[in-house]
Amino acid sequence: MPKFTPSLLVRSDADAVRVTVTGVAHASGPTFQDAADELVRKVLVILMAFRGGTVAPAGRGAMLDPGVQEFMSELGAYAAAGGDIRDRLFRAL
Repeated sequence: MPKFTPSLLVRSDADAVRVTVTGVAHASGPTFQDAADELVRKVLVILMAFRGGTVAPAGRGAMLDPGVQEFMSELGAYAAAGGDIRDRLFRAL
């Protein structure tokens, strides 16, 4: 059974490209490469916080979607083992 992967959305206009991993993070830049690099940076920061136990969903009783939570756990383990998370984030492209 394939593992859950959040949707990857790419939107552009005359000024910027925005890349979003639904339920995780988004980033913008003048080019797709710039936006993708910023997205990877943001996701790595989030993964380090999750793995360190210093971040949790905001709000009382708030919970991450179980699929997103599993995805983040898997991605964090992959990054900790030295993997390049681009392989998993941009799999759909």
